[in-house]
Amino acid sequence: MKAFRILTRNIRDAFKSVFRNFSLSLASISCITITLIVVALAIILSENVNNFATLVEKDVTIVVFLDRDITEEEISDVEDSINILDNVESVTFQDKMSISKEMMESSAVFENILGNYTEEENPIQDTFLVKVNEIEHIKKTADQIKEIDKVSVVKYGEGMVEQLVSIFDIVKKVSIGMVVALIIVTAFLISNTIKITIFSRKREIEIMRLVGASNINIKIPFLFEGLFLGMFGSIIPILATVYGYVALYNGFNGQLFSPFIQLIKPEPFIYIISIILLVIGILVGMFGSWRAVKKHLKI
Repeated sequence: MKAFRILTRNIRDAFKSVFRNFSLSLASISCITITLIVVALAIILSENVNNFATLVEKDVTIVVFLDRDITEEEISDVEDSINILDNVESVTFQDKMSISKEMMESSAVFENILGNYTEEENPIQDTFLVKVNEIEHIKKTADQIKEIDKVSVVKYGEGMVEQLVSIFDIVKKVSIGMVVALIIVTAFLISNTIKITIFSRKREIEIMRLVGASNINIKIPFLFEGLFLGMFGSIIPILATVYGYVALYNGFNGQLFSPFIQLIKPEPFIYIISIILLVIGILVGMFGSWRAVKKHLKI
């Protein structure tokens, strides 16, 4: 019970201290606010780039063309052989008449060319559309499919897919590195700002020591003060993230420049980012206070 009363008093004193030293607290809160907005923008950009890369990877399909003289039984055997491969997610069969019909419906030119062929004369080949689990291993999977009997040609955009995978891998690493770097810079920038705040109260700390307060009792109020500074500093970035991203998503109808570039849906994305910003603000505020009190005032 005594420990609870001490904790409650420390929290109350820390809260009052934020407003008692309002000008210095405002400087720390402003610093936290600005840097967290930058971090929020970096996270939103990073996650949407990763989402775009994931969507592109999911759309990559291996097209398997079958021999023209293949029978229905052999088609079933080829499908079974593809399905047992490790990296295969799904297999969809398209017969040549369905493909011809789709092509004729899409263009009058195709209708004029293919409309004169009977089912037996149809130059289109039956195909399988194969989705893979890991695009990084698509070449290996395509090579395995080529070895299956009655498979004529296998296409998946050779060369271009490998380049896309390489580019997306670089983009993911750069975006993650950028977010981490921003968080680290934010931590030290905010800690230095809070350090100035606490340094200006050196006399207050010396008085606490003279009346017999232990180091831990001196540090705890400042840790809570850093916590409150972090919380207050994260309010504007959270509101900007929630309302700003929803407005962006609705304004562009969930896509950027073209239907090919889809934005992440606001919910629960904005709430996850809000929690991240709040946690970063609190941890960085407490870290800044602890670092300033421990190292620079030599308590």
